Amino acid sequence: MLFAADAWRKANKIAGNQCMECYEHAIRAYADLGDTKDAVKEAAAMEAAAVTPADKSDAEMQQGRALLFGAGDEKFKPAMLEQAHAALSKAYSTDPTNRPAAFLDGMALARLDRNAEASTAFRAFAEHAPESSAMRLRAKHFAENPELARHKSAPPVVVTTLAGKKFNLDDMHGRVVLVDFWATWCGPCNQELPHMQKLAKKYENDPFEVISISWDSDETKWKDFIAAHNMTWNQYRDTAHTLSTAFHVDAIPHYFTIDSDGVLTAETVGSGSMADSRIDKLVQRAREAQRERGTAMAVAQPAATQ
Repeated sequence: MLFAADAWRKANKIAGNQCMECYEHAIRAYADLGDTKDAVKEAAAMEAAAVTPADKSDAEMQQGRALLFGAGDEKFKPAMLEQAHAALSKAYSTDPTNRPAAFLDGMALARLDRNAEASTAFRAFAEHAPESSAMRLRAKHFAENPELARHKSAPPVVVTTLAGKKFNLDDMHGRVVLVDFWATWCGPCNQELPHMQKLAKKYENDPFEVISISWDSDETKWKDFIAAHNMTWNQYRDTAHTLSTAFHVDAIPHYFTIDSDGVLTAETVGSGSMADSRIDKLVQRAREAQRERGTAMAVAQPAATQ
C-alpha cells in the first residue's frame, strides 16, 4: 500500500500536481495503511489544487473519510470524529450533489451519539440515491436506527447469484449471513466443503443465509463443480475480484459472519477457522427475534382490523 501511495504521488507530480484521481488514490492508500496523518495531508494538498466546486468538495470528503476511519471501528476517538464531521459537512455544503459525503457524515454523527442529525444525513443520501445503489438500503436502515452505524459493517453486496436471485446483503431481514470466499482449485476450500454443506442443511429452515463467492475464472468448471457437490446455497463468481477487493480478501478460504442486525461479528481465514458455536448462538438469537416480531404482529393485528 505504501508503494501504491508513492506511485500515485509520483504520477501526480508528473501531472503538475493537478491530477485529482492521483490525489484520491494516494489518500485511500494511506488510509488503508492506517496512516491518517498523511492521508489528511494529501487531502489538504488536493483541496489546494482543486479548481471546481466538485473537486474541492471531493477533497473535503476524502479528508473527512480518512479522519472517520482513523477514528476507529469500536473505541472511537471523539476529537477525530468531530474533525471528520466538520470536513464532511463542509464537503456537502460546497457541493450538495456530493451524496456520499452526506452518508459518511451520518456515520461520523452516529458515532458521536448525535442520532437525530445522523438520521437526517442518512436520509439525505437515501432519498437521492438511485435504486441500483448498494448503499441506498443501508442508508435507510441507518436513518431508522443510527445505532447500527456505530458498529463495524461488511461492505455492501448487491449481486445476481448463479440461480438468478438478487442478493442484497442489506436486505437480509434479520438473518445471519455467512460470506464464504473460495475457489474450486483451492485445496483448503475443498476440505471445508462438507462443513459448508452441513451448515447449509442444518439451518435451511432458519434465518440464515450463506453466499459463496468464487475466484474461479472458468465458468463451466465452476458451474459443474457446484452441481456435482450439491451446493444449493447462494453462489456468485467474482470474476473481477470486485467483492474480494472491497472485503480486503487476499487469501482463501476466507469467511465473514454477519449477525441479524447486519453487524460484522467475525472474520476468519483458513480451513477449520469457522466456529460453529458462534454461528449457533447468532442463529438462536435471530430465531428469538423472529418469534418476538411474530408475536408483536399477532397482537397488533386485531387492533388494526377493528
